[in-house]
Amino acid sequence: MKKCILTVTLLLSIAFTACGGPISNNSSNLMDNIQKSDLALIDISDTSEQQLSRKEEITDFALKLFNENFADKNILISPISIVSALGMVANGANGETLSEMEEVLNSDIQGLNDYLKAYTAYLPSSDKYKVSLANSIWFKDDEGLNVNKDFLQTNKDYYDASVYKAAFDKSTKDDINAWVKEKTNGMIETLLEEAPPKDAVMYLINALSFDAEWANIYKNTQINDGEFTLENGEKQAVELMSSSEFSYLENETVTGFIKPYKDNKYAFVALLPKENISMADLLKSIEAKDLISLLENKKDKEVNVKIPKFSMEFDTLLNETLQSLGILDAFDEKKADFTSLGKSVDGNIYISRVIHKTKIDLDERGTKAGAVTAVDMVTESAPIEEAKKVILDRPFFFMILDTEQNLPLFMGSLMSVN
Repeated sequence: MKKCILTVTLLLSIAFTACGGPISNNSSNLMDNIQKSDLALIDISDTSEQQLSRKEEITDFALKLFNENFADKNILISPISIVSALGMVANGANGETLSEMEEVLNSDIQGLNDYLKAYTAYLPSSDKYKVSLANSIWFKDDEGLNVNKDFLQTNKDYYDASVYKAAFDKSTKDDINAWVKEKTNGMIETLLEEAPPKDAVMYLINALSFDAEWANIYKNTQINDGEFTLENGEKQAVELMSSSEFSYLENETVTGFIKPYKDNKYAFVALLPKENISMADLLKSIEAKDLISLLENKKDKEVNVKIPKFSMEFDTLLNETLQSLGILDAFDEKKADFTSLGKSVDGNIYISRVIHKTKIDLDERGTKAGAVTAVDMVTESAPIEEAKKVILDRPFFFMILDTEQNLPLFMGSLMSVN
């Protein structure tokens, strides 16, 4: 029996670059025949137990993913992007395949669809920062492949996915790469190095692009040469950017800060392990409820910080990670049940690869604390407290945070600046 491979791809970038080219006429968009349904949005801004639980579930899944991938190296993942891509796939799953995916994602598929549709609609965006979350489904133009219209309709309704029919030849590789380049604002130019394999039948792609500036661009006088010390003691030359922030974080294992972007809708969060605590030990100790509590109980104190300029690329397959978390049948060519997605005369449809590719550039232009800090005024009789210090000159954990929902768009660890 031939194999029919489903590939899930996630592309994420924090970008400051130009858009890519158009998709050719060799791939046709099937959304001409599928209109988005007018569905009501759930209210994710309320503080109900259900919504607070959803936030904790996504954060818990993100931390599990992060820990499974951590191996004393630079990492950058996007929980929202990964959950969105898996959500699209789960809409085509049945039986034990669906049950395993729902168990790992901490949600039934309908609840996840409702939440992600609302979350994407509520994502703050303005001319001061650009956040783009895009989804597409590409399937092979093959008479032997029958894709269920309900699957396409659901992913259009909840994920606003574009759906393309393509030859799955070199032109398809070029078209997918063009779509990727456009949706990541040029940050990631190439996903596919060669044409899809002959047994590939579908690609589901999620792309997240984040482009923002610090409220105040660093002046040259705020940038100085410094050293970044690796966990093995090796030192690397780095440029450190100095500023004062006003949201301080601390618990038994970390010190850190929150540094808002323009308009304060998003923020850069850094957590530095306390002395004699390794990054591996820190990550093992962090639980979702603790991380959420740390962010919600930030202290309005002045903190002098130094952030290294850095660029990072991360490219990995999430297959083993997702299987270790409990998604097993979806990757098994015999057990996978994606009959709600469609059928192929060539054999059973299953997931072959979950590709995760990310890139970030952080420098004096992008990521800065605005005048957000509505610091609680200190009464005259209180003593003046010395400013805290958080110097990111050794490995640290960071997030790009949606401050309205306190959900991480990105999670990363900087273990080396080279």
